[in-house]
Amino acid sequence: MNRPDDWQHDHEAGRASAPATQDNTRVDDVRIEAVRPLISPALLQDDMPMPAAAQALVQGARDAMSRVLAGQDDRLIAVVGPCSIHDHDQAMAYARQLKALADELKGELLVVMRVYFEKPRTTVGWKGYINDPQLDGSFRINEGLHRARQLLLEVTALGLPAGTEFLDLLSPQYIADLIAWGAIGARTTESQSHRQLASGLSCPVGFKNGTDGGVKVAADAIVAASAPHAFMGMTKMGQAAIFETRGNADCHVILRGGKQPNYSADHVDATCAVLRKAGLREQVMIDFSHANSEKQHRRQIDVGRDVAAQLVAGEHRITGVMIESHLNDGRQDQVAGQPLLHGVSITDACLGWDDTEPLLRELAAAVAARRLVIPAKAGADRGFPASRE
Repeated sequence: MNRPDDWQHDHEAGRASAPATQDNTRVDDVRIEAVRPLISPALLQDDMPMPAAAQALVQGARDAMSRVLAGQDDRLIAVVGPCSIHDHDQAMAYARQLKALADELKGELLVVMRVYFEKPRTTVGWKGYINDPQLDGSFRINEGLHRARQLLLEVTALGLPAGTEFLDLLSPQYIADLIAWGAIGARTTESQSHRQLASGLSCPVGFKNGTDGGVKVAADAIVAASAPHAFMGMTKMGQAAIFETRGNADCHVILRGGKQPNYSADHVDATCAVLRKAGLREQVMIDFSHANSEKQHRRQIDVGRDVAAQLVAGEHRITGVMIESHLNDGRQDQVAGQPLLHGVSITDACLGWDDTEPLLRELAAAVAARRLVIPAKAGADRGFPASRE
């Protein structure tokens, strides 16, 4: 005799004597509000392919930076641009100005535009152009991925290399082909996952010192990223896979300050001692912002002048700098119902272009002066040029 339906227990599927299907929803994903579809990297790249000219630009910039890091090119890498991207047209206006100056100073500076789409937050806040491109908490991530790739395609079409911070572990599959240089931030330098990611990235990667100013974590990260790794990830087709990497030989330290600034000659010496002990090349990139400027954006000018003086004195171990810069000076908060100011950062405060241009010119002049100085023995032993004809 068939058993009648029980409104409290569903017996319609299977035999009444069979064990009930296990219901995992009571213990799994209990805090997930929604799951939405995500475009695959392959579909995005098929829809927005990388032109041959962009491929040549990115590869050429990566190779040039590799030569700088190997001591075969005495130019200074300069990663310059907004703290974060929040507006396409303003970013392109900045890129056009930077491109003109980069061409003028190309004999001394290897300029890379800072194009940051993801922002780490100490607590909560806007997470960046990919995560929330409409700046309204709608989290249109598919749209953000399209917008980010479109901006990179346009920046590289100008002939300007782009650099970014790799924060999310999946987003590089969507945009990394267009990135000439990458950074791992102070909060993630100790992350094993980010070190593994860097080991497989095709571009040079800078690891920032820890938020407390510790340099050893960055040195450890370079050692880890230079080694092969195997880890789980997502393919361009959007499927889970095991990735095996060869290791990245083009990693370096970025000094960004900690409990105190760490851009001085003494700090460069101390950092290079840590690198030497780890068997790594003695070289640093100096971030003029963050703790080095003590969160006062105009102090980037003072940091830059100190670094320029070190270059003039013949310091070849400084191979790069970072500057947070936008069209206009300062920063602004998003206020409901009020339009945003044009060309002003909505995250960290930035130098305006009127201050950025003379700072880059000063650094270029310092590189030219450095070529007239015979480097210290440590620099010469690492293959840095004694002078340039």
